[in-house]
Amino acid sequence: MRRHSLQKLMPEYIKNFEAYTPSKPDAELAKIYNCKKIYRLNNNENFLGPPAAAIEVIRKFDPKRAALYPSGDSLYLRFKLAQKFHKDPDQFLVGNGANEVIGFTLKAFCEQGDNIITADKTFAVYEWTAVFSGIEARLAPLKNFDLDDEGMLKLMDARTKIIFICNPNNPTGTYWNSQKLRQFIQKVDGRAVIVVDEAYHEFVEKEDYPDSMSLINEYPNLVTFRTFSKMYGLAGLRIGYLAGNHEIVDIIRRTCIVYSVNTLAQDAALIAVDDDGHVMATRRLVKEGKAFLTDELAKIGLPYQCGEGNYLMVKLPIDDGLAYRKLMTSGVMVRTMTGFRFPNYIRVTISSPEAMEALIAGLVKIV
Repeated sequence: MRRHSLQKLMPEYIKNFEAYTPSKPDAELAKIYNCKKIYRLNNNENFLGPPAAAIEVIRKFDPKRAALYPSGDSLYLRFKLAQKFHKDPDQFLVGNGANEVIGFTLKAFCEQGDNIITADKTFAVYEWTAVFSGIEARLAPLKNFDLDDEGMLKLMDARTKIIFICNPNNPTGTYWNSQKLRQFIQKVDGRAVIVVDEAYHEFVEKEDYPDSMSLINEYPNLVTFRTFSKMYGLAGLRIGYLAGNHEIVDIIRRTCIVYSVNTLAQDAALIAVDDDGHVMATRRLVKEGKAFLTDELAKIGLPYQCGEGNYLMVKLPIDDGLAYRKLMTSGVMVRTMTGFRFPNYIRVTISSPEAMEALIAGLVKIV
């Protein structure tokens, strides 16, 4: 059989794309860096874990159900979301994490020659998913750590299909208030789909923070993304969802992969979404952690960017990759930010008091 180069089979946009390399499991990292305990401050996970009722659902899961396919369209969870947000169940789509619903939306509206618009320093998966799908990603620079609405509008043309707005923005924590979001939607004037990613919605308590879920019936080109990975502590089960009016959700549904959300994830999310006590407890943890960190960072003279969400960024006088390796010797795992186009910054998840103290001690040692 003749040997043919696989390179000839690859599209050009894949040749120029580098695969994302995830971090190794904690046990492997502990061996590499010779540390006894790992403080996971890199992925914005909830230190409190899932709500108590969701933990009980996970504990009591019948192993025999693992042999059966899950609900292909997360029916009961969609009914629960509809009840909570006063919508119709058919206005929701559930995916294997929010990353999958990003892919659903891109496939539904974009083809080669089209483009999407987002910020240059935001959640990178919008850009990545577009690029490895052969879709141009146009990036508007931030202004004072915030998404630039006018900059995004200037990038639009006749082939712009989707605009992604991370609100609050990951990693800067800045957000558009209700007035700014409404004005932006009105200026787009239906010329493109507007996705508002509210992965950190439940962490925000500011009165002027918009709830885009309440706007989807008013604006037919608006889609809201949310997740159970952050506030509800179900990152390991991979479950997120989108919401929109009936027409736009019907279009996106055509690209959905059925059975992609496992049964245990659906069961846990179904019970977690009603636990307001868990939300309040997590908010208290984050508020106290931010107060401690910002005070300590000021004492050691490190600039920081702290907004909404369960994270903040720290600017270091050394390379962020080097800082990562040095902090790992103390078991403190942070997110390096060069990949987010913030060189020499690290992003830190707000976690337990013990973890916050370990982070400060590690920073003092290396700085």
